[in-house]
Amino acid sequence: MIDRRLVQNFDWKLLGLTLILSLVGAMTLYSAVTSGKSTIHDVLFYKQIIWYTVGIVLMIFSFLFNYKAIDRWAFIIYGFCVLLLLLVLFFGKYAGGSRRWLIIGPITFQPSEFAKLAVIFVLARYYSKTASTNGLCLSELIVPVILCMIPFVLIVLQPDLGTAMLILLIAASMSLFVKIEKKAFVFIIASISVAIPTIWFFLRDYQKKRIITFLNPEHDPLGAGYHIIQSKIAIGSGMISGKGFLKGTQSALSFLPEQQTDFIFSVFAEEWGFIGCLILLLVFFMFIARCLKISYGSRNPFGAILSFGITAMILWHIVVNMGMAMGLMPVVGVTLPFISYGGSSIIIILTSIGIMLNISMRRFLFD
Repeated sequence: MIDRRLVQNFDWKLLGLTLILSLVGAMTLYSAVTSGKSTIHDVLFYKQIIWYTVGIVLMIFSFLFNYKAIDRWAFIIYGFCVLLLLLVLFFGKYAGGSRRWLIIGPITFQPSEFAKLAVIFVLARYYSKTASTNGLCLSELIVPVILCMIPFVLIVLQPDLGTAMLILLIAASMSLFVKIEKKAFVFIIASISVAIPTIWFFLRDYQKKRIITFLNPEHDPLGAGYHIIQSKIAIGSGMISGKGFLKGTQSALSFLPEQQTDFIFSVFAEEWGFIGCLILLLVFFMFIARCLKISYGSRNPFGAILSFGITAMILWHIVVNMGMAMGLMPVVGVTLPFISYGGSSIIIILTSIGIMLNISMRRFLFD
Protein backbone atom coordinates (compact mmCIF):
# COMPACT_ATOMS: atom_id res chain seq x y z
CA MET A 1 0.00 0.00 0.00
CA ILE A 2 1.31 3.50 -0.91
CA ASP A 3 2.17 5.72 2.07
CA ARG A 4 -0.05 8.81 1.97
CA ARG A 5 2.92 10.99 2.91
CA LEU A 6 4.60 10.17 -0.41
CA VAL A 7 1.73 11.74 -2.32
CA GLN A 8 1.30 14.65 0.11
CA ASN A 9 4.99 15.60 -0.12
CA PHE A 10 5.24 15.26 -3.90
CA ASP A 11 6.58 18.53 -5.33
CA TRP A 12 4.01 19.31 -8.01
CA LYS A 13 5.49 22.78 -8.55
CA LEU A 14 8.88 21.33 -9.51
CA LEU A 15 7.19 18.89 -11.87
CA GLY A 16 5.17 21.73 -13.40
CA LEU A 17 8.28 23.88 -13.93
CA THR A 18 10.04 20.89 -15.49
CA LEU A 19 7.22 20.37 -17.98
CA ILE A 20 7.11 24.10 -18.81
CA LEU A 21 10.85 24.20 -19.51
CA SER A 22 10.60 21.02 -21.59
CA LEU A 23 7.82 22.59 -23.66
CA VAL A 24 9.89 25.75 -24.17
CA GLY A 25 12.82 23.54 -25.16
CA ALA A 26 10.77 21.63 -27.72
CA MET A 27 9.43 24.85 -29.26
CA THR A 28 12.87 26.49 -29.41
CA LEU A 29 14.50 23.40 -30.89
CA TYR A 30 11.74 23.14 -33.49
CA SER A 31 12.45 26.71 -34.53
CA ALA A 32 16.22 26.16 -34.54
CA VAL A 33 16.11 23.15 -36.86
CA THR A 34 13.17 23.97 -39.15
CA SER A 35 13.10 27.74 -39.68
CA GLY A 36 15.82 27.48 -42.29
CA LYS A 37 13.76 25.08 -44.46
CA SER A 38 16.37 22.39 -43.89
CA THR A 39 15.76 18.74 -44.62
CA ILE A 40 18.62 17.10 -42.73
CA HIS A 41 18.09 18.81 -39.37
CA ASP A 42 14.32 18.30 -39.22
CA VAL A 43 14.89 14.79 -37.92
CA LEU A 44 16.69 16.22 -34.86
CA PHE A 45 13.41 17.58 -33.52
CA TYR A 46 11.67 14.21 -33.76
CA LYS A 47 14.66 12.47 -32.19
CA GLN A 48 14.55 14.96 -29.33
CA ILE A 49 10.86 14.23 -28.75
CA ILE A 50 11.80 10.57 -28.41
CA TRP A 51 14.51 11.50 -25.88
CA TYR A 52 12.02 13.64 -23.94
CA THR A 53 9.69 10.64 -23.79
CA VAL A 54 12.45 8.31 -22.61
CA GLY A 55 13.58 10.93 -20.09
CA ILE A 56 10.09 11.34 -18.64
CA VAL A 57 9.75 7.55 -18.27
CA LEU A 58 13.10 7.45 -16.43
CA MET A 59 12.04 10.45 -14.33
CA ILE A 60 8.93 8.54 -13.21
CA PHE A 61 11.01 5.47 -12.44
CA SER A 62 13.48 7.62 -10.48
CA PHE A 63 10.91 8.69 -7.89
CA LEU A 64 9.25 5.29 -7.48
CA PHE A 65 12.07 3.65 -5.49
CA ASN A 66 13.63 4.87 -2.24
CA TYR A 67 16.51 7.16 -3.19
CA LYS A 68 18.56 5.86 -0.26
CA ALA A 69 19.38 2.84 -2.45
CA ILE A 70 21.65 5.20 -4.41
CA ASP A 71 23.78 5.49 -1.28
CA ARG A 72 24.52 1.76 -1.44
CA TRP A 73 25.04 1.67 -5.22
CA ALA A 74 26.97 4.93 -5.59
CA PHE A 75 30.45 3.48 -6.04
CA ILE A 76 29.23 0.73 -8.36
CA ILE A 77 27.53 3.32 -10.58
CA TYR A 78 30.67 5.46 -10.44
CA GLY A 79 32.90 2.51 -11.41
CA PHE A 80 30.62 1.65 -14.32
CA CYS A 81 30.74 5.23 -15.62
CA VAL A 82 34.53 5.30 -15.37
CA LEU A 83 34.60 2.07 -17.39
CA LEU A 84 32.41 3.70 -20.06
CA LEU A 85 34.79 6.69 -20.18
CA LEU A 86 37.71 4.31 -20.73
CA LEU A 87 35.81 2.56 -23.53
CA VAL A 88 35.20 5.93 -25.20
CA LEU A 89 38.95 6.53 -25.49
CA PHE A 90 39.47 3.23 -27.34
CA PHE A 91 36.20 2.52 -29.12
CA GLY A 92 34.32 5.82 -29.11
CA LYS A 93 32.88 7.53 -32.17
CA TYR A 94 35.24 10.17 -33.55
CA ALA A 95 33.56 13.37 -34.78
CA GLY A 96 34.38 17.08 -34.82
CA GLY A 97 37.94 16.53 -33.61
CA SER A 98 36.97 14.62 -30.47
CA ARG A 99 35.98 11.15 -29.32
CA ARG A 100 33.04 11.52 -26.94
CA TRP A 101 30.33 9.05 -27.94
CA LEU A 102 29.75 5.32 -27.62
CA ILE A 103 27.57 3.42 -30.07
CA ILE A 104 25.61 0.38 -28.91
CA GLY A 105 23.35 -0.89 -31.68
CA PRO A 106 21.08 1.97 -32.81
CA ILE A 107 21.86 4.06 -29.70
CA THR A 108 24.59 6.71 -29.56
CA PHE A 109 25.21 8.25 -26.14
CA GLN A 110 27.74 10.42 -24.33
CA PRO A 111 29.15 8.73 -21.17
CA SER A 112 30.57 12.01 -19.86
CA GLU A 113 26.98 13.20 -19.21
CA PHE A 114 26.38 10.17 -16.99
CA ALA A 115 29.74 10.71 -15.28
CA LYS A 116 28.52 14.04 -13.85
CA LEU A 117 25.67 12.29 -12.05
CA ALA A 118 27.97 9.48 -10.91
CA VAL A 119 30.36 12.00 -9.33
CA ILE A 120 27.42 13.61 -7.52
CA PHE A 121 26.39 10.17 -6.17
CA VAL A 122 29.81 9.25 -4.77
CA LEU A 123 30.49 12.69 -3.32
CA ALA A 124 27.07 12.72 -1.64
CA ARG A 125 27.82 9.31 -0.13
CA TYR A 126 31.30 10.31 1.04
CA TYR A 127 30.32 13.71 2.43
CA SER A 128 27.23 12.35 4.20
CA LYS A 129 29.54 10.03 6.16
CA THR A 130 32.45 12.48 6.65
CA ALA A 131 31.14 16.04 6.92
CA SER A 132 30.99 17.71 10.33
CA THR A 133 30.04 21.10 11.75
CA ASN A 134 33.74 22.02 11.93
CA GLY A 135 34.15 21.59 8.19
CA LEU A 136 36.33 19.32 6.07
CA CYS A 137 40.09 19.41 6.61
CA LEU A 138 42.66 18.89 3.84
CA SER A 139 43.10 15.17 4.58
CA GLU A 140 39.35 14.62 4.26
CA LEU A 141 39.39 16.27 0.84
CA ILE A 142 41.93 13.85 -0.65
CA VAL A 143 39.31 11.19 -1.48
CA PRO A 144 36.90 13.66 -3.16
CA VAL A 145 39.78 15.08 -5.22
CA ILE A 146 40.72 11.59 -6.44
CA LEU A 147 37.09 10.73 -7.19
CA CYS A 148 36.79 13.89 -9.30
CA MET A 149 40.15 13.75 -11.03
CA ILE A 150 39.67 10.26 -12.49
CA PRO A 151 36.65 11.19 -14.67
CA PHE A 152 38.07 14.70 -15.15
CA VAL A 153 41.26 13.39 -16.77
CA LEU A 154 39.40 10.81 -18.87
CA ILE A 155 37.01 13.48 -20.17
CA VAL A 156 39.82 15.97 -20.89
CA LEU A 157 41.50 13.27 -23.00
CA GLN A 158 38.43 12.97 -25.27
CA PRO A 159 38.82 16.06 -25.33
CA ASP A 160 35.76 17.70 -23.72
CA LEU A 161 36.99 20.57 -21.58
CA GLY A 162 33.48 21.92 -20.98
CA THR A 163 32.12 18.80 -19.29
CA ALA A 164 35.38 18.29 -17.39
CA MET A 165 35.14 21.86 -16.09
CA LEU A 166 31.53 21.27 -15.01
CA ILE A 167 32.57 18.26 -12.92
CA LEU A 168 35.02 20.47 -11.02
CA LEU A 169 32.41 23.20 -10.53
CA ILE A 170 29.85 20.70 -9.25
CA ALA A 171 32.38 19.11 -6.88
CA ALA A 172 33.49 22.52 -5.60
CA SER A 173 29.86 23.56 -4.99
CA MET A 174 29.11 20.37 -3.06
CA SER A 175 32.29 20.78 -0.99
CA LEU A 176 31.36 24.33 -0.04
CA PHE A 177 27.84 23.18 0.81
CA VAL A 178 29.08 20.69 3.40
CA LYS A 179 31.64 23.28 4.64
CA ILE A 180 35.43 23.40 4.41
CA GLU A 181 37.78 24.47 7.20
CA LYS A 182 39.11 28.00 6.79
CA LYS A 183 42.75 26.87 6.59
CA ALA A 184 41.92 24.24 3.99
CA PHE A 185 39.89 26.75 1.97
CA VAL A 186 42.74 29.31 1.93
CA PHE A 187 45.22 26.62 0.89
CA ILE A 188 42.96 25.48 -1.98
CA ILE A 189 42.44 29.03 -3.27
CA ALA A 190 46.19 29.70 -3.14
CA SER A 191 46.93 26.44 -4.97
CA ILE A 192 44.39 27.22 -7.69
CA SER A 193 45.84 30.71 -8.12
CA VAL A 194 49.29 29.22 -8.68
CA ALA A 195 48.05 26.41 -10.94
CA ILE A 196 45.89 28.47 -13.33
CA PRO A 197 48.79 30.14 -15.20
CA THR A 198 50.52 26.77 -15.71
CA ILE A 199 47.36 25.17 -17.16
CA TRP A 200 47.80 27.32 -20.27
CA PHE A 201 50.85 25.26 -21.32
CA PHE A 202 48.80 22.03 -21.23
CA LEU A 203 45.93 23.30 -23.36
CA ARG A 204 45.61 22.28 -26.99
CA ASP A 205 45.93 24.92 -29.69
CA TYR A 206 42.17 25.11 -30.37
CA GLN A 207 41.50 25.49 -26.63
CA LYS A 208 43.99 28.37 -26.39
CA LYS A 209 42.32 29.90 -29.43
CA ARG A 210 38.93 29.76 -27.71
CA ILE A 211 40.25 31.66 -24.70
CA ILE A 212 41.93 34.30 -26.89
CA THR A 213 38.71 34.59 -28.90
CA PHE A 214 36.69 34.97 -25.71
CA LEU A 215 38.90 37.91 -24.68
CA ASN A 216 38.81 39.46 -28.16
CA PRO A 217 36.28 37.92 -30.62
CA GLU A 218 37.09 40.57 -33.26
CA HIS A 219 40.66 39.26 -33.44
CA ASP A 220 39.44 36.56 -35.86
CA PRO A 221 35.87 37.52 -36.90
CA LEU A 222 35.61 35.00 -39.73
CA GLY A 223 37.32 32.17 -37.87
CA ALA A 224 37.42 31.44 -34.15
CA GLY A 225 35.46 34.58 -33.26
CA TYR A 226 32.62 33.88 -35.68
CA HIS A 227 30.51 31.87 -33.23
CA ILE A 228 30.47 34.50 -30.48
CA ILE A 229 29.97 37.43 -32.87
CA GLN A 230 27.00 35.81 -34.60
CA SER A 231 25.52 34.79 -31.25
CA LYS A 232 25.71 38.39 -29.98
CA ILE A 233 24.13 39.64 -33.20
CA ALA A 234 21.25 37.17 -32.79
CA ILE A 235 20.65 38.13 -29.16
CA GLY A 236 20.87 41.86 -29.89
CA SER A 237 18.58 41.67 -32.93
CA GLY A 238 15.79 40.32 -30.71
CA MET A 239 15.68 43.73 -28.98
CA ILE A 240 12.80 44.18 -26.48
CA SER A 241 10.03 41.88 -27.68
CA GLY A 242 11.77 39.68 -30.25
CA LYS A 243 11.05 38.92 -33.89
CA GLY A 244 8.46 36.25 -33.15
CA PHE A 245 8.33 32.45 -33.19
CA LEU A 246 9.98 30.97 -36.32
CA LYS A 247 10.94 34.46 -37.51
CA GLY A 248 14.56 34.61 -36.37
CA THR A 249 16.79 35.52 -39.32
CA GLN A 250 20.16 34.52 -37.86
CA SER A 251 19.08 30.90 -37.43
CA ALA A 252 16.92 30.78 -40.57
CA LEU A 253 19.81 31.96 -42.76
CA SER A 254 22.27 29.61 -40.97
CA PHE A 255 24.48 32.45 -39.74
CA LEU A 256 24.30 31.08 -36.21
CA PRO A 257 26.52 27.97 -35.78
CA GLU A 258 25.56 25.07 -33.50
CA GLN A 259 22.19 26.75 -33.05
CA GLN A 260 20.47 23.57 -31.82
CA THR A 261 23.01 22.89 -29.06
CA ASP A 262 25.59 25.40 -27.76
CA PHE A 263 23.80 28.54 -29.01
CA ILE A 264 20.15 27.58 -28.57
CA PHE A 265 19.74 30.49 -26.14
CA SER A 266 20.64 32.87 -28.99
CA VAL A 267 17.79 31.39 -31.06
CA PHE A 268 15.38 31.93 -28.16
CA ALA A 269 16.62 35.49 -27.51
CA GLU A 270 16.27 36.50 -31.16
CA GLU A 271 12.67 35.29 -31.35
CA TRP A 272 11.40 36.38 -27.93
CA GLY A 273 13.62 39.35 -27.14
CA PHE A 274 14.62 40.84 -23.80
CA ILE A 275 11.18 40.27 -22.28
CA GLY A 276 11.17 36.60 -23.28
CA CYS A 277 14.67 36.12 -21.85
CA LEU A 278 13.60 37.69 -18.56
CA ILE A 279 10.63 35.33 -18.35
CA LEU A 280 12.85 32.33 -19.13
CA LEU A 281 15.34 33.41 -16.47
CA LEU A 282 12.46 33.82 -14.00
CA VAL A 283 11.26 30.27 -14.70
CA PHE A 284 14.82 28.97 -14.28
CA PHE A 285 15.11 30.95 -11.03
CA MET A 286 11.89 29.43 -9.66
CA PHE A 287 13.11 25.99 -10.74
CA ILE A 288 16.45 26.37 -8.92
CA ALA A 289 14.65 27.79 -5.88
CA ARG A 290 12.39 24.72 -5.71
CA CYS A 291 15.43 22.46 -5.94
CA LEU A 292 17.22 24.33 -3.15
CA LYS A 293 14.09 24.11 -1.01
CA ILE A 294 14.14 20.33 -1.39
CA SER A 295 17.83 20.22 -0.48
CA TYR A 296 17.52 22.37 2.63
CA GLY A 297 14.27 20.64 3.62
CA SER A 298 15.71 17.12 3.57
CA ARG A 299 16.28 15.63 7.01
CA ASN A 300 18.63 13.00 5.63
CA PRO A 301 22.26 14.18 5.11
CA PHE A 302 22.71 12.03 2.00
CA GLY A 303 19.47 13.35 0.48
CA ALA A 304 20.37 16.97 1.26
CA ILE A 305 23.84 16.72 -0.30
CA LEU A 306 22.62 14.66 -3.26
CA SER A 307 19.85 17.13 -4.11
CA PHE A 308 22.24 20.08 -3.75
CA GLY A 309 24.71 18.41 -6.12
CA ILE A 310 21.98 17.94 -8.73
CA THR A 311 20.90 21.56 -8.27
CA ALA A 312 24.51 22.72 -8.73
CA MET A 313 24.82 20.65 -11.92
CA ILE A 314 21.74 22.24 -13.48
CA LEU A 315 22.63 25.75 -12.28
CA TRP A 316 26.17 25.62 -13.69
CA HIS A 317 24.82 24.36 -17.02
CA ILE A 318 22.53 27.39 -17.19
CA VAL A 319 25.24 29.88 -16.18
CA VAL A 320 27.93 28.53 -18.53
CA ASN A 321 25.65 28.08 -21.56
CA MET A 322 24.09 31.54 -21.31
CA GLY A 323 27.51 33.01 -20.56
CA MET A 324 28.87 31.42 -23.76
CA ALA A 325 26.00 32.77 -25.86
CA MET A 326 26.49 36.32 -24.54
CA GLY A 327 30.28 36.23 -24.86
CA LEU A 328 30.82 36.31 -21.10
CA MET A 329 32.51 32.89 -21.07
CA PRO A 330 34.66 30.90 -23.51
CA VAL A 331 32.81 28.53 -25.86
CA VAL A 332 33.22 25.13 -24.21
CA GLY A 333 30.28 23.14 -25.59
CA VAL A 334 27.90 23.10 -22.59
CA THR A 335 24.18 22.57 -23.23
CA LEU A 336 21.28 24.60 -21.83
CA PRO A 337 19.13 22.30 -19.63
CA PHE A 338 15.78 21.27 -21.17
CA ILE A 339 16.39 23.52 -24.20
CA SER A 340 19.44 22.27 -26.14
CA TYR A 341 19.37 19.23 -28.40
CA GLY A 342 21.02 16.13 -26.96
CA GLY A 343 19.70 12.74 -25.91
CA SER A 344 22.21 12.01 -23.14
CA SER A 345 21.80 15.50 -21.70
CA ILE A 346 18.00 15.50 -21.55
CA ILE A 347 17.90 11.97 -20.11
CA ILE A 348 20.32 12.89 -17.30
CA ILE A 349 18.45 16.13 -16.52
CA LEU A 350 15.01 14.47 -16.36
CA THR A 351 16.35 11.49 -14.39
CA SER A 352 17.93 13.95 -11.95
CA ILE A 353 14.59 15.73 -11.54
CA GLY A 354 13.04 12.36 -10.74
CA ILE A 355 15.61 11.90 -7.97
CA MET A 356 14.82 15.39 -6.65
CA LEU A 357 11.11 14.52 -6.52
CA ASN A 358 12.06 11.26 -4.80
CA ILE A 359 13.95 13.14 -2.07
CA SER A 360 11.06 15.57 -1.62
CA MET A 361 8.52 12.74 -1.27
CA ARG A 362 10.55 10.95 1.39
CA ARG A 363 11.91 13.88 3.40
CA PHE A 364 9.84 12.88 6.45
CA LEU A 365 10.52 9.15 6.19
CA PHE A 366 13.41 7.72 8.16
CA ASP A 367 13.38 4.03 7.17
